[in-house]
Amino acid sequence: MTELVAASVAGDPKVSAMVKQIDESAERGAQLVQRLLTFARKRPLETRVLDLNATVERVTSVLERTLGEHIVLESAGSKDLWPALADPSQLEDAILNLAVNARDAMPKGGRLVIETSNVHLDEDDAALNADVVPGNYAAIVVTDSGTGMSPETIEHVFEPFFTTKEVGRGTGLGLSMVYGFVKQSGGHVKVYSEVGHGTCVKLYLPRATLPAQSTGDISATPSVEPSSGCETILVVEDDPAVRKMAVSILEDLGYLVRQASDGKSALDILHGTEHIDLLFTDMVMPNGVSGQDLIRAARQLRPDMKALLTSGYSVQFIKTQEDANRDVRLLNKPYRREMLATAVRGALNGDT
Repeated sequence: MTELVAASVAGDPKVSAMVKQIDESAERGAQLVQRLLTFARKRPLETRVLDLNATVERVTSVLERTLGEHIVLESAGSKDLWPALADPSQLEDAILNLAVNARDAMPKGGRLVIETSNVHLDEDDAALNADVVPGNYAAIVVTDSGTGMSPETIEHVFEPFFTTKEVGRGTGLGLSMVYGFVKQSGGHVKVYSEVGHGTCVKLYLPRATLPAQSTGDISATPSVEPSSGCETILVVEDDPAVRKMAVSILEDLGYLVRQASDGKSALDILHGTEHIDLLFTDMVMPNGVSGQDLIRAARQLRPDMKALLTSGYSVQFIKTQEDANRDVRLLNKPYRREMLATAVRGALNGDT
């Protein structure tokens, strides 16, 4: 309708400008309705079997031309990635939304990493997250080195119209749209962020059923007894609940465990005479000493001591940081008993 009006008043610049504004407002309104329908899970999906590596490749080719030279864009596709079930156009929109949010969180430049992985969410994951259905998922992980978010912000980040951007720079529907799309697809969204260190958003999409002739399920969680040991481990974690869980698991596996709530406390222990076989530390910690700083200092004090780093940020993002300890084994949060046991045993054995 506005096109007909625009044609009829083409000779009047003032009226034409008003008609153009009306048309743009209508378009924004239509987009707003579509996003609200997505959040409410009422917008129909055209679900297909997708290769997420190919999806990421397409999106990054667009982002390379649009993010700007101040953003370093990296991508890493997982080998033997499972096919996923999702709407291709909405998935690409979701990744673009996350990338735009990441760009806005890095006004002075930074790094944006987009990667894929296979993930098995079990009963323990479902117990910790009420809306998680146990099963196999193909994941897309978007990590930035931006300003990060506080725990209070993360609590509201998926709410429609919630935004930390100034008026006129965002509708507050970007992440709510992502959330609505993923949940409508039968998936799960996880956000990890630290103020001043960046944000990691993980999109878990249901794994597509393999053809009948493919009977082997490489995702099956092996029912083997977790690796154990008798070495001494120093656990450094600022989150009391996470620290308590890690200490409990390691002690149950037979290890002797010392613990510290930050890097400075850990250094006090390392300056002592007690033998420590492994330093297991979080990456982001308070009081000015990060996990990577702690590992570097620990290696000067005890060159033969092994180290294991953990973080909610993606492994690829951590590995590609210029100041990272590149030879340190990495354990991604959230981790379960078997994952922690395997990572600790591997670090102690010197596995790469």
